Parts: sequence; C-alpha cells; structure tokens
Amino acid sequence: MQETNRREWQVGGMDCASCTVKVTKAVEKLPGVGDVRVALMSERLSATLSEGGAGPEEVEAVVRRLGYEISAGKGGPATPRPDQDHGKAEDDPGHGAPGHVHSHDDPADRGKAWYATGKGRLVIFTGILLALAWIFELLTNAEYGYWAFLAACVIGVAPVAKRAFEALRMGQPFTIESLMTIAAIGALFIGAAEEAALVVFLFAVGEVLEGVASNKARDGIRALANLVPKTALLEEGGTTRVVQVSDLAIGQTVFVRPGDRIPADGTILEGSSGIDESPVTGESVPVTKGPEDAVFAGSINTEAVLRIAVSREASDNTIARIIRLVEDAEEARAPTERFIDRFSRFYMPAIVGLSALVILIPPLVGGGDWDTWIYRGLALLLIGCPCALVISVPASIASSLSAGAKKGLLLKGGAVIEAAATVRRIAFDKTGTLTHGKPVVTDLVAAPGASEAELLAVAGAVETGSSHPLARAVLDRIAAAGITALPAREARAIIGKGVEALVTMSKGEVRAWVSSPHHAHASGGIDTALNDRAATLESEGKTVVAVHDETRAFGLIAMRDEPRSDAADAMRQLQAMGIGATILTGDNPRTAAAIAGGLGMEFRAQMMPEDKLAVIREMGAEGGVMMIGDGINDAPALKQAGVGVAMGSGTDVALETADAAILRDRVSDVPALIRLSRATMANIRQNITLALGLKAVFLVTSVLGITGLWIAILADTGATVLVTLNALRLLAYDPGREG
Repeated sequence: MQETNRREWQVGGMDCASCTVKVTKAVEKLPGVGDVRVALMSERLSATLSEGGAGPEEVEAVVRRLGYEISAGKGGPATPRPDQDHGKAEDDPGHGAPGHVHSHDDPADRGKAWYATGKGRLVIFTGILLALAWIFELLTNAEYGYWAFLAACVIGVAPVAKRAFEALRMGQPFTIESLMTIAAIGALFIGAAEEAALVVFLFAVGEVLEGVASNKARDGIRALANLVPKTALLEEGGTTRVVQVSDLAIGQTVFVRPGDRIPADGTILEGSSGIDESPVTGESVPVTKGPEDAVFAGSINTEAVLRIAVSREASDNTIARIIRLVEDAEEARAPTERFIDRFSRFYMPAIVGLSALVILIPPLVGGGDWDTWIYRGLALLLIGCPCALVISVPASIASSLSAGAKKGLLLKGGAVIEAAATVRRIAFDKTGTLTHGKPVVTDLVAAPGASEAELLAVAGAVETGSSHPLARAVLDRIAAAGITALPAREARAIIGKGVEALVTMSKGEVRAWVSSPHHAHASGGIDTALNDRAATLESEGKTVVAVHDETRAFGLIAMRDEPRSDAADAMRQLQAMGIGATILTGDNPRTAAAIAGGLGMEFRAQMMPEDKLAVIREMGAEGGVMMIGDGINDAPALKQAGVGVAMGSGTDVALETADAAILRDRVSDVPALIRLSRATMANIRQNITLALGLKAVFLVTSVLGITGLWIAILADTGATVLVTLNALRLLAYDPGREG
C-alpha cells in the first residue's frame, strides 16, 4: 500500500480569491499530490504527498514560479527560508475563476509601509520609468518620446509577462497578467506606447492597493494571536522564572500579577481577582474569580496576584482554538460564493472570445479601422477581469468572521452565515441556555417513614459524579447540610427520565432512582399524594425530582433555575426582527410554562431527544430554523437544525459541536448573531452589485470607444479595491446594536 503524508505551508500575500485557484491547480498537477487545499485569508496551503511522487521542494518550486512566497508550516519541514513566517495550513473553497497571479510580498513585508514592500518597489520603479519617459519627450520630441515610453512599457511589463508565462506553462492562460501582457504588446503595435506605459504603472498601483486592502481583512484574525503573551512567570520550588508560553506544560503553575495577561488556560489555585475576559468573549465587564474557577489565556488580571494551574498547552488554548475555528471556517463556503465561482469559471473565456469578436468583426464586416477596434478589444480584455466579483464574497465573509470573533460570536463559515441570515424560527433549550444552568434546591419533601437526611443521602449516592446542573444542585445541598452520601456503583443515566444506581443501604445493595415525578409515578416509585405535591411545586416554576428505590419512596427534591437577566430583552429583539422563539425542554409543562410565560415564548415540555429532533424537522419545513443548546444533550437537534448554536464560555463543546458558538453565555447574543449574518449578506449583495455594475458600464463604454486602456485597468483595480473596502466596513459593525 502506498504511503502518504500531509504537508502544510504558508503562502505569502494572496490578495484575491482566484489566487487560491492558481495555486490549487498548479500543485494538483504534480505527480503523487492530492487533496490540495488553499485558504485565502489565512494564506495557507496543505496537500497530501504520496511516496514516490513530488516532494515538498517541488511543491514550493511550483508556487514560487507563480510569483508567491512560501514557507513551511506545521505539517513538516519544507525547506523554509530564514526570513519567512511559519504557520498551519487551512482548507479553502475549491476551484473558482481565473484572475490575478500577483507579484507577492515576502511574509516579512507584513507591517511595513507600502513603499518598503515588493509591490511598493515595483510601483516606484514603474512610476520613475514613466516620469523619465515624459521628461525625455519634453526635452526632445514626440518621435523620440515614443521610444522612451516603449522602453518604459517593456521594462515595466517584463515581470508581469514572466508570471503570465509561468501560469500559461501550468495550463492557466486566463490571468490578468496574461491579459496585461497582451494589451501592452498590442498597444505598442498600434502606436499607443504612452498609454501602454501608463497602464503598466496603474496595474502596479492597483496591486499595492489590493494588497493593502486584503491585509486589512486579515488583521482582525492576526490580532487574536497577539492577545496571548509570549512569556510567563513559571513557579517551581517556591521561585519564579520567565519561560516561553509555548514551553508551558499541563499541570505547571504560573504566577500572574495585576495588569498582566493570563498566559494559559487554567484553573485558579490561589487568589481572587477581577478577570477582564473581553479579549476572549467580548464581555467588557470584569468577572470576579477565585480558587477552582477556570480562566482563559489572553484574559487580563485586573486586581490581585493569582497562582494558576495550566490546563491546556499553548497550541490548544481557547484563543488558539478560536483562531483555528475562524480560519477553518473558510472551508464552509456560502452557496452564493460557490455560485460566483461557477459563474466566473465561464465568464473569463467568454470575455476573451468577445474581445476577439470586437477586434475582428467591425474591420472584416464593416470595414472599420483595425487600430481603433484592436484598441477597443484590448480595453475590453482588461475591463473583463472578474477579480472584484470573485473577491466580493470571501472578503465579506472574512470580515464578518473576524468581527464576530471579537464579540464572542463564532460562526463556522459562509454557509452558516447565509443560513443564519434566513432564520425565521429559533428553538431554545431551557437549562443552561435561557436559564443560568445553576439551579438551587428550594424544597425537600420527605415521604412518610423517611427523613430529609435519608432523602438527601440516597439522592447524593445516585447523583455522585454527575455533572448535570440538577445533580450539582442536589450535591451542593448535601454538602451544605453536612450529610454524607451513601456508597453507590453502576450509576447510569436513563435518557429523558433520570438516573439510577446500585446504592448500599442498611438492608444491602439496592437499585435506586432519581427521576422525574411523572416517570416515578408511572413506574410505581411514588404514590399519588407525592405526585400531586410534585405538581403543586412544578406550578410554581420549580423542577422536581423523585427519589425512590425498588420498594419505597424517599421523597421529592424541588429546585429552581432562574432565567438569565437578558433573556426577556433578547426575546423582545427577536420578535422585533420577525423571528419566533420556542422552548424545547425535557422539564415538566408547568415549569416550562412558568419560564415561557415570563419571556413571552411558546414551549414544548417533557421532550425526549428524539422529540426535539421531530420538532426541529417540523419547524424546518416552515422555513429556516436555528437551535440553541448546550452542545451535549441537544446534539441531535443541533445537527438537525439549519443552524445549531452552542452556548458556552470557550468550552470544547461550544467551539466544536455546533455550527456556531456564543462565548459570553448571553441570550441577547442570539439576535446579535442573526443581525451580523443579515448585515454580512447585505454587504455581499452590495459587493456583487458593485462589481457587476462597474463591469457592465465599462464593458459598454470600452466597446463604444468612450473609455480606453488606462481607464479599463483603473476600473478593474478600482472595483476590486472598492469591493474589499466595503467588506472591511463589517470589521467595525456592532451586532449588539439594534436597528
């Protein structure tokens, strides 16, 4: 069996969605190379290399011939250069349309002024050539000036022609570089040397502008990585020393002073302080935390010294996982983006064919002037490049993902954004979603012949080890009462009904249950009197569990979990947005009614996981549906919904289970997430209209001879820059603001 291995690289400075296509197609043609994926915004390339096929060096050589810089990523050493960055490969869209094969900056150019980059130097060089040609013409005459402009054009277009030739060799004839080369040479043949030189200069200027705009779109994601400090104070043997955060291991203890950023995900061992978690969750109000509380890397310690036990390595901390999620989101492309890619694949050859017809038909059929129609055909070639169109969607998606991440709203790609924008109904889990998920025991009702202590001791035995919020409430009450739970084993959950275990009592080992009163009464565990008392407690908005064994009842335990403070306002916002909201809960109808009534929602109670699944399917038949849950108990419903959203402060479940995650545990972030999605889709529609509108106008004016070559290249570059700048507006969008 042939062995394969996955390799990863960072590709420097891709500015256009079709850049990813160029790299993908070129690398795919290498022998033994498969599953090639390229990501635009994270500038990553990954591929599977088979034994006996092309090696890493050949992949890098192909990418460099296209005009890109490439360095090794985490997939393995691939002959990196000392001045290049390293990174991880990402997944990208698939194939799209032809467009730019740019002269790319070295990754080390990031952060430099435009004139210090490779593209900037090309602009300055071509600008100087153009200026010298004008000066030479002024000092001599138009005839000599023609030769000066010809020289400026040929020298300036040479690097562009080289890249066009490399792309052509790799089977990619329809690139802006090839069109630029044809247009420049054609202009020289018809005597338009001055205009040809100007077009070459404007093309170089356009590349700089596109590079600046694209890097702005990436800055939001790059900024996340800078939130975690590079060094930490490691405590060992009573002393501290400075170490690299990347060297921290799970279980080590770090010392965090007031004002410092927390270097790693961990648990507080000693100290109590206000923690500003806004870098991670977007929540601006500091949260007071003490021993045994979890903290996130990148959060700011605002008040007192803390000793923290590291719980995650640097590569797996919350911010690192958020960055991976945002970058990986490029793989889940929006349907609109996939359509644009398919459309663009046929668009460019059609433009080339149309240009040829414009050049040939008028002179051959109508006796038109060849120079005039060649000029117009060349202008049509330049204006036809679809770069603005293919960048219109990914630029908006990248900006939206970055803006959301800063607010604690994580969406896994364009497909999720597009689906969320069309949501008309939302189903909410109750416990831990609409409520705090931390119920407290309010009532103990011992059965005849049993005591409250016995009731708690048996309940504690069955619930020991469970992390369910109701179980934690029971165990907290037992601890507060100073009661010791009875020994138990073989505890297991009965989905939708309760928990059972073998409990050791004075009469020996007995199977006992903590379950819903409805289930307990149906199975003969409690009598009608206790069941009626449970109904009374439930009518007060409390959750009730019954405790019994095979032969007797021990009583009832009632708990209440209050709605989150922002839940009512969130429901008001959703209603104003035309979105219906329903509670889906396994709790009893009376408790569900009490919560739903206060929030102005519909509800479905006593629902098993399969029941929730059926309701989601039913809602989905009426339009887009979103499910909000904790990502564990509601996994089937989350997957079935058009958009599944998990709530949780940076937990594995919140980041990895659903289509989207809300890190701040705020219900009001649900309408904010939908507003962000709707704003993104509106931005995409604006971009597509802008790109196609400008193309349509200048295609007509080019054919009619109203606009020429330099206007054509300016319009192409201008459209790309305008579309990107419009997408960048989303970086400043505040989804929490109504209206």
